[in-house]
Amino acid sequence: MKNWSREETIIAFNLYCKIAFKDSSKTHPLVVKYAELLGRSPSALNMKIGNIGRLDPDLKSQGIKGLVHGAKLEEEIWQEFCDNPDRLAFESERLIAQLSQKSIEESLNIGIDNLPQGLEREAVVKQRVSQSFFRSAVMSSYNHRCCISGITLPSLLEACHIVAWSDDKLNRTNPKNGLCMNSFFHKAYDKHLLGISPDMKIVISEKLQAASCEQSFASYISNLNGKKILLPDKFLPQRELLAFRYDNFTKHQYDE
Repeated sequence: MKNWSREETIIAFNLYCKIAFKDSSKTHPLVVKYAELLGRSPSALNMKIGNIGRLDPDLKSQGIKGLVHGAKLEEEIWQEFCDNPDRLAFESERLIAQLSQKSIEESLNIGIDNLPQGLEREAVVKQRVSQSFFRSAVMSSYNHRCCISGITLPSLLEACHIVAWSDDKLNRTNPKNGLCMNSFFHKAYDKHLLGISPDMKIVISEKLQAASCEQSFASYISNLNGKKILLPDKFLPQRELLAFRYDNFTKHQYDE
């Protein structure tokens, strides 16, 4: 069997980020699709995803070890992603588009036909690619489940940045800077109506509690206060990012 190239390993890493680890199998539609693009068997690609999983400290902390044996190249790709997630996310999507014989805009269905070729178009494409990758990685990490309510309807779920896109260029694409929330709690989080503490506990603002006039909803909101969020299987929220955002939340409560 031929050795895996850097490009193939990056694509396998892309899949590791996009598929819930428990769902990865040789019959998973994305594994089958990407294996065909790579000219590999679905079993071989799924094994590669398992090899990459052995490097994930969040899986290890849960007693999930991935596959024991792996290659040095996988460690290098993992470190590259930790150092610059934005760059590796873009490279992985570019390689997938290339193998699919499509432009990256076509591959990800990025609708920017109104923009002419040039630097502005390139910047928009890179931003959309980063946003698409971030959403997929966060959603799969949380098994498509709201970390506050537990809702699992995909149409109601959104990938929420802990530290805003405009405040931290390095972590824009980092799934450790993400939370999966339904649209209501995402908006409340962005409006400083609820916070997530560095130890991953839900904190409901007095303003939101006071606005919950209907008794059953008021009770539901009150019961959330102090509870831990539902944790992802991989890419656990980074404590430093949570602390930065929570500090802004508490300052906002004081300012009001």
